[in-house]
Amino acid sequence: MPIHFGTDGWRAVIGEEFTFENVRIVAQAIAEYLQDNHSHAPVVIGFDTRFLSDRFAVAVSEVVAANDLRVILSRADCPTPVVSYAVRALNAQAGIMITASHNPPRYSGIKLKSSNGASASNSETKRVEEKLRVVGTPKTRAYDDASQAGFITRTNFFPLYFQHIQTLVNLQTIGQGQWRVVTDPMYGAGRSYLRSILTAAGCETLEIRGEMNPGFGGIHPEPIEKYLFALMAAVRDHHSDIGLATDGDADRIGAVDETGNFIDPHFIFALTLRYLLDVRQMRGAVVKTISTTQMINLLAEKYVLPLHETPVGFNHIADLMEAHDVLMGGEESGGITIRGHVPMGDGILMGLLLMEMMSHYTKGLRDLCDELRDELGAFYYARRDLRTKPFSKNELVARLKNDAPATMAGLHVVSVNDRDGVKYLFDDSSWLLIRPSGTEPVLRVYSEARSPQLVQELLTQGVALSDAMRNGDK
Repeated sequence: MPIHFGTDGWRAVIGEEFTFENVRIVAQAIAEYLQDNHSHAPVVIGFDTRFLSDRFAVAVSEVVAANDLRVILSRADCPTPVVSYAVRALNAQAGIMITASHNPPRYSGIKLKSSNGASASNSETKRVEEKLRVVGTPKTRAYDDASQAGFITRTNFFPLYFQHIQTLVNLQTIGQGQWRVVTDPMYGAGRSYLRSILTAAGCETLEIRGEMNPGFGGIHPEPIEKYLFALMAAVRDHHSDIGLATDGDADRIGAVDETGNFIDPHFIFALTLRYLLDVRQMRGAVVKTISTTQMINLLAEKYVLPLHETPVGFNHIADLMEAHDVLMGGEESGGITIRGHVPMGDGILMGLLLMEMMSHYTKGLRDLCDELRDELGAFYYARRDLRTKPFSKNELVARLKNDAPATMAGLHVVSVNDRDGVKYLFDDSSWLLIRPSGTEPVLRVYSEARSPQLVQELLTQGVALSDAMRNGDK
């Protein structure tokens, strides 16, 4: 069975492709890849709250230890950004995280982290896949035996992470606000993290959906509006000032303002960037994916900052953060980070920065979003995912680019970007992105515009245009 790593690891359905046999095979391939580096540094291993994640993590540890590599295994489920920071803090050569992130409960997965805490690069995962094609029977060493021999040790990574996070966020400032906060880990590995840190800062904090529930209560653990009705209700019912949600492995952020309205990651990214620039007086380049708000472009232009726009996937952001002096990087899905942290999204960090920002301005999220709209103009965003019959992605992209319309929804097209799919930018900073999935017959159509009605109109025209192009019409 072919096993392939995507932009952030390998994911499959538990009990079908994601079995103990296949997990051990992948672990053996990773171990052989790491042995080629001739490093004596340890390997950090963590896991989320999904069904059998802890047992899969033990199985991986037994294989890695059997290949004479030392393992530092988390004592309990923990977020991916915490594992990534532990890789760096413990001078490990790599990290392995058992998680399927925001995917449905039936999935599990393996994320591979480089020595800097970032997701393994394409070249690194290709080398693992090369090992997979020729890997033999996985080696394994019983957990108790490997532990007694010192090849497997268990550690709580939270103290390391908590100490580090205080260098990035001012908890004293947060405490001055005396906020009432609802945290929602969505039954994922972020449970207790935000609650513990905010409680230590002096906030009155209520955590919902923090118990162990591998089925995630029947929802996808993704912090988007349609899965956050429980958080919206809790904020209203408890008269709280803010709600903060993290996804299944806590590398993404979603928020709810004091009125119970969802605040999407586009606003979280833009608000935080403006805060870092205005209040902390920080400077540096900004990196965003092609599907992320144009508000970031306007802020970068206002503050005369270098701006890089990448294909979808945080690995592209991480590459630029390693190569340049980047202040902040993020994507529309809620994976966002700042300079000084590991180059990967961290929902916990972003939630804390929102709290610091609110405390500094002594304003709630609703007012802060209104102020941003007054400064940059109104922006609204939506996306449609369309399942289709298989089609040639390259041919579709070429036709969308070469036969680009001059106008759509009454707006003039001023530029066409084919960095990842095809993106039409209009004269009022609105945009439409038509992006075929790289792994399945799905067409994703994104839009951001100056009114909700215009967003929907652009999406509708984008769907019609892509249908016409796929069917050979103009």
